[in-house]
Amino acid sequence: MRSYAGFVLERSGPPRFPGGDAEEALMTSDSAVVLGCEQKQPTRRSLIKLKTLLNQVHKIKGFVYSKIRMVGRSGNERIIAEVRPRHGSKPVCSGCGRPGPGYDRMAEPRQFSFVPILNIPVSLSYRMRRVDCPECGVKVERVPWADGKHSQCNVFRHFLASWAKRLSWKETAECFGVKWDAVRRSVQWVVAYGLKHRSLDGIEALGVDEVAYGRGHKYMTLVYQIDSGGKRLVGVLKERTTKSLKDFFTVDLGAERCAKIKVVCSDMWKPYLKVIAEVLPGALNVLDRFHIAKKLGEAVDQVRRDETKELHAGGYEPVLGNSRYCFLKRTENLSDKQSARLDEVLQYDLKSVRAYYLKESFDGFWHYDSPRWAGWYLKKWCARAMRSRLEPMKKFVKTLRKHEELLMNYFKAGKGYSSGIVEGLNLKINMGIRKAYGYRSFEIMKVALLHQLGDLPEPKFAHRFC
Repeated sequence: MRSYAGFVLERSGPPRFPGGDAEEALMTSDSAVVLGCEQKQPTRRSLIKLKTLLNQVHKIKGFVYSKIRMVGRSGNERIIAEVRPRHGSKPVCSGCGRPGPGYDRMAEPRQFSFVPILNIPVSLSYRMRRVDCPECGVKVERVPWADGKHSQCNVFRHFLASWAKRLSWKETAECFGVKWDAVRRSVQWVVAYGLKHRSLDGIEALGVDEVAYGRGHKYMTLVYQIDSGGKRLVGVLKERTTKSLKDFFTVDLGAERCAKIKVVCSDMWKPYLKVIAEVLPGALNVLDRFHIAKKLGEAVDQVRRDETKELHAGGYEPVLGNSRYCFLKRTENLSDKQSARLDEVLQYDLKSVRAYYLKESFDGFWHYDSPRWAGWYLKKWCARAMRSRLEPMKKFVKTLRKHEELLMNYFKAGKGYSSGIVEGLNLKINMGIRKAYGYRSFEIMKVALLHQLGDLPEPKFAHRFC
């Protein structure tokens, strides 16, 4: 009898003594490897046969578990479950998928890795049959627990892919005693299944943005679904180009789905705006407050930096020192120290102070619900900013006037869509890349990102192991 984490592996029948390099516990019709809880007073239901457990969580149609044995010394144990075809069942041709008469069997059994039990590796052992198929000729049979020549059961591949969402691929491989490539192939298999079975119908709102993923200003374009139907990643494009984004809309989505898209959130990059206007003419291209507030903050910070240089060159006291985030952060987000510092700076008649008050007054623009009144307020604010004689602020006003129509779409869409959702998903993308310490190729990174954020359908099994 051996104990593992509160469970017991028992062997009934006459005891067997170690011999050779491996110790075996053989399961026959009269003896069994049994799992149960240690109790002082055992009950009838305290012990579970391992064969019963396997039949409960991984029953195989047309096959049965015949013998189960545990081999190996302490610390290096391994459970082997032998599988045989059920009497009267015909092998299935791996070519056409039709059952046919048997031809012969392999001399040695193939081993298929299964989900570990109590951190003990488990393998299914089966002697493959060949089928005398009238259409395909002599072919190796197709088995329901594994695909093709893979040495891992499908349920184990799904198990590894599920853990690869929680851990890095390297940590997953180390925890379950497999190679990194085994985890990679498992994730690719699950993602391929998900892409084949996912539905892109009913998408009404998209978010488009770019994320840097390598040295040398390498950017990829990401397309998200951001409507009430879900928040998920639907496209990972290798380049930030007009062609790559246009191909996604025309090839991956198609004209019928594109016609149903009502809103697209993007930044002010011209190629994005051009493609969206061309391919999605019926959609509102929304420039929301996130990107506008970012541009406004950059303008205020540029005014502060220019004035800091002027004060330093003129020999004045550095009153603007350590005040950058006092100007950029919202008032309610300032710490006590930053609030005191801001109150001190606002006492001076400085260009930075004028820029700060302009920034604070612009916040009232977002409180309007009517596009008409929001446009009225925007014109009044732009006129005031142009009279401020602050070049960075005047440059920001020119940007607003250039994209005023797209900015008004934020109110026409009912203020219900925001690129803040996109930026939050971008943060998860960056965290995933950082957790993996980068990826070996773009294709591997694409698979990993779709696995994490694609909300893809997964293969169904009788039991959920993870």
